[in-house]
Amino acid sequence: MQANDLRPGMVIEHNGELFSIHRAEHRTPGNLRAFVQARMRNLRTGAIADHRFRSTDEVERAMIDETEMQYLYADGDSYVFMNTENYEQLHLHKDVVGDRAQYLVPEVMLKVEFYEGRPIDVQLPPTVDLRVVETEPGIKGGSATNVMKPAKLETGLVVGVPPFIGAGETIRVDTSEGTYLERVNK
Repeated sequence: MQANDLRPGMVIEHNGELFSIHRAEHRTPGNLRAFVQARMRNLRTGAIADHRFRSTDEVERAMIDETEMQYLYADGDSYVFMNTENYEQLHLHKDVVGDRAQYLVPEVMLKVEFYEGRPIDVQLPPTVDLRVVETEPGIKGGSATNVMKPAKLETGLVVGVPPFIGAGETIRVDTSEGTYLERVNK
């Protein structure tokens, strides 16, 4: 495919490595030739890189298989996932999961991506529900302002929450931005 067709979420093969596209902007500066500015993450190392493709460059899209799996638990340097169809368990090293481990709670469903039978990436659900373990005491009627206070969640993630949220409550967190969305009544 041509570089013009790059879209966020695609996985491509570039310089012998697999990259996940995070952002692809088509640019045409003045009287110069058009190009695509791509921000991409190396799936082996996790490093973010910016690359400029000419709009006529050919890019090889990697064929990725996705399997829906359930997160079970952390085991030392790895995380254990289970295929809900055949109950096979898969251990992924912390380097593959990366900072997305902050959103993993037991029984959360997500997609694990495979390339040539090897797990290469984890796709989180859009939101996860996490319990607040530590924050300043909640203020009754504290919803009148848009001031946020830090709250430490069960996975170690720290997000800004409204003043009325207290320790022990469950909140919904946006996994793409790492931000508070709403309180969850359980």
